[in-house]
Amino acid sequence: MHKPLSPSSIHPAFSQYSLGIEVSSRSRYVFCSGQIGIRADGTIPPDCAGQARVCFDNIAAVLAEAGMGFGDVVKLNAFVTGREHLAEYMKVRNELFPEPFPASTLMIVSGFARPEFVVEIEAIAAIPS
Repeated sequence: MHKPLSPSSIHPAFSQYSLGIEVSSRSRYVFCSGQIGIRADGTIPPDCAGQARVCFDNIAAVLAEAGMGFGDVVKLNAFVTGREHLAEYMKVRNELFPEPFPASTLMIVSGFARPEFVVEIEAIAAIPS
């Protein structure tokens, strides 16, 4: 089991994420590569919320291969191509993750390999081995 860390000596989290996560040393980890908003059939939603849902669906599929789910995610790294996408991404993320929330980083980047993509998400999950 992982434990959220929220020291009172620093500014609290801005949203539904943990400032840190403690993972026991005898854990099994899954490191998900960055997922983009492209479905198995090659279609790409036109908006950030749609692409974020596809990214998280893809992450869920990778985690399921290892017998894990969103409750096992300890760290998210997300990248969006503009400030206007922040709220849509965070709304989707916040709907999917139970407490204790994973640690999370969200960055604005200049773009991805194809211009139609506006969000990419990486995840790290851990469960006791």
